[in-house]
Amino acid sequence: MERFPMTPGGLKKLQEELKRLKSEERPAIIRAIAEARAHGDLSENAEYHAAKERQSFIEGRIAELEDKTSRAEVIDPSTMSGDTVRFGATVKVVDEETDAEKEYQIVGADEANIEEGRISVTSPIARAMIGKGIGDQIEVQAPSGARYYEILGVSYR
Repeated sequence: MERFPMTPGGLKKLQEELKRLKSEERPAIIRAIAEARAHGDLSENAEYHAAKERQSFIEGRIAELEDKTSRAEVIDPSTMSGDTVRFGATVKVVDEETDAEKEYQIVGADEANIEEGRISVTSPIARAMIGKGIGDQIEVQAPSGARYYEILGVSYR
């Protein structure tokens, strides 16, 4: 059984979504289906078909979240240290072409959000950074061609 690396915050968000789906969304859709059934002929009842489709989505998402939370391998970056980039690291890099500095935290796929500076451990830039240290150069294949970065700092928060 494959494990998914995840930060404690990422696991908490998945658990909160799972709780919301089970305690709020599921009961609401059950009520909506019952109400749509009360309107009579189900073959021509658009409300009923829409509610059943929504129920299918919710049940699928619940199953997916239960699977992911049960296979989560929680890694707390605040308990780690060192100068080598690993899962959970916050890495400061500089683009060697534009001199633009950026900071990324390497997180699990389900908690990645580029606007917040969190990138998936499976992303090309994260894969290029893993195992490297301060002062190392990395090459990342982008759609526009190869990009080169230098690692300026590594921290664990």
